[in-house]
Amino acid sequence: MGEEMELEFTEDLQLTEVMRLRVQSLQQRGQKRQDGERLLLPHESVYRLDFSEQELTFSHWNVCLKGLGRLSVTGISQLWTPDLTNLMTRQLLEPTGQFWRSAGDPEDAPLKCLEADIQEFGERIAELAKVRKVMYFLFAFKDGAEKDNIKCSLMFKKNEA
Repeated sequence: MGEEMELEFTEDLQLTEVMRLRVQSLQQRGQKRQDGERLLLPHESVYRLDFSEQELTFSHWNVCLKGLGRLSVTGISQLWTPDLTNLMTRQLLEPTGQFWRSAGDPEDAPLKCLEADIQEFGERIAELAKVRKVMYFLFAFKDGAEKDNIKCSLMFKKNEA
């Protein structure tokens, strides 16, 4: 196998803003969302991964969370061009990544997660990287988790050509 490579999730402020404005404009006009549309919730933000390399094998997740809380990461399939189309629930990938530390856990206890799910999710991301330069995700910060207290990245191995 080739060398390891870390890709960090970065917040896409522009897309998060576009999605927040969509919610506001619906509220202001008293309109309903489009059938099957997925609106951004107040505790969610849009994040992205940019693939500088596209031949990758998933290795593992690196998630750091200070304090208590839960981070939920949902992948968005490739059909979404946020400036042109609304996000639809059918574009959300399964499984999601769930990482948490509950009340009563020591602050430095390892994060809990659903191992099988995050493994499958990571492999899906590596698959999608073959055909895409960028991928979007919904990050949800729950149960006291705060954006500034979380760092999230993926480790891949570069495939030998």
